[in-house]
Amino acid sequence: MEELAQGYRNFEDFLHESLVEYLDVNEENDCNIALYEHTINKDTTHLEIEPFTLLGVCAGLIPYPHHNQSPRNTYQCAMGKQAMGTIGYNQRNRIDTLMYLLAYPQKPMVKTKTIELIEFEKLPAGQNAAVAVMSYSGYDIEDALVLNKASLDRGFGRCLVYKNAKCTLKRYTNQTFDKVMGPMLDAATRKPIWRHEILDADGICSPGEKVENKQVLVNKSMPTVTQIPLEGSNVPQQPQYKDVPITYKGATDSYIEKVMISSNAEDAFLIKMLLRQTRRPEIGDKFSSRHGQKGVCGLIVPQEDMPFCDSGICPDIIMNPHGFPSRMTVGKLIELLAGKAGVLDGRFHYGTAFGGSKVKDVCEDLVRHGYNYLGKDYVTSGITGEPLEAYIYFGPVYYQKLKHMVLDKMHARARGPRAVLTRQPTEGRSRDGGLRLGEMERDCLIGYGANMLLLERLMISSDAFEVDVCGQCGLLGYSGWCHYCKSSCHVSSLRIPYACKLLFQELQSMNIIPRLKLSKYNE
Repeated sequence: MEELAQGYRNFEDFLHESLVEYLDVNEENDCNIALYEHTINKDTTHLEIEPFTLLGVCAGLIPYPHHNQSPRNTYQCAMGKQAMGTIGYNQRNRIDTLMYLLAYPQKPMVKTKTIELIEFEKLPAGQNAAVAVMSYSGYDIEDALVLNKASLDRGFGRCLVYKNAKCTLKRYTNQTFDKVMGPMLDAATRKPIWRHEILDADGICSPGEKVENKQVLVNKSMPTVTQIPLEGSNVPQQPQYKDVPITYKGATDSYIEKVMISSNAEDAFLIKMLLRQTRRPEIGDKFSSRHGQKGVCGLIVPQEDMPFCDSGICPDIIMNPHGFPSRMTVGKLIELLAGKAGVLDGRFHYGTAFGGSKVKDVCEDLVRHGYNYLGKDYVTSGITGEPLEAYIYFGPVYYQKLKHMVLDKMHARARGPRAVLTRQPTEGRSRDGGLRLGEMERDCLIGYGANMLLLERLMISSDAFEVDVCGQCGLLGYSGWCHYCKSSCHVSSLRIPYACKLLFQELQSMNIIPRLKLSKYNE
């Protein structure tokens, strides 16, 4: 081992000399492997290099995972991939479809051996937040967090969202090609119109400009005729162009970071624009510690209303204590203790799996600095100015901001686009779709007997359609005339869902005749 430390040997030499051996699953059955040196006896065949190597990268980032309930560690393995942070040192040169970055990432106060091995500290994905575990205001139920407004002003949880917009300029078979036109000028003022305000003279947006919703990024025009015309057809010599601008669509304004013009393999020009937004945390944004304790921000409180401890520290986050008993994430409690002791001593503590800094040692560090060995503080209410009636568990915990932000999920609709086939509202936020009242919601309304509400939701607000029905033969007519009976004396007009009318017509096309029986509604 000393030769390895001095650099005389490397890991390969250990493998060649059979000092280190890779074991197969089948070989493990016949081996007696000791985890630690002090557990070696006469039957032992192998010694494990390190027990924490059992865990992979995602689980290795969790401090004190052996003190948590196992599903919590599993949740964190999934959420650690959604945390914002630094993605690489070339992140400012990339043009990705979607990239989330944290403005001010920090190293975790409580780290693990895995964090050092994968060099996570060089590309961190979170911030050390001062956390007070207490109930405050009632906006923190069901895992919601209360954030300090002053912390947000200083840059806690602030993130950058980069998106890109693409545009290709093609050549067509009849020797025409797409053009980029300059900005359209207002006749009176000789300035570009509002939609073209951010365009340069070449018709492409200029870097550093602020883009608002519905403004044009590239003023592209394409020819109306792109195929080679047939023989004998008269085609105008000068090609006609129609506008197909690339517009910006978003809930908030963006800034143009950079514009790249290149070409692709098919000899077409390619214009890529990188758009940037800086976002500060707001109500509804999702945060998580490294122990599967996720929650959304429920309230943002001015610092003067926040509780503070006797050294004048205000918490960045107030977390509801009800998140602990049923979840049993003791690792988070120990992380807070170790982080607090590390801050006071100016050093990092370790929370490596099956090891790490001992709670006893950490508590002695706290006592040495004049703090309560339990990690609790004497806290004064910021609203009344009186001390709170209990000591509050208070200290730093590493929090991650997750990529789920309320701004990207916000959606509402009154009237909007409809599907062509069924004439029902489209589906999904990206298509400005409707909010579906599904089968189970329908069952509830049936249970309440709210039949007019049901009619409104399922037909009037969806795809109501006026049809003419013949009372004699029961078939659908057309503009007050029944083609089957060749008369209009029994034709009535009713409203049915368009999808129902479509079904009747499709059944008729298969030689199945649905007949509607009509009766007067006042009889």
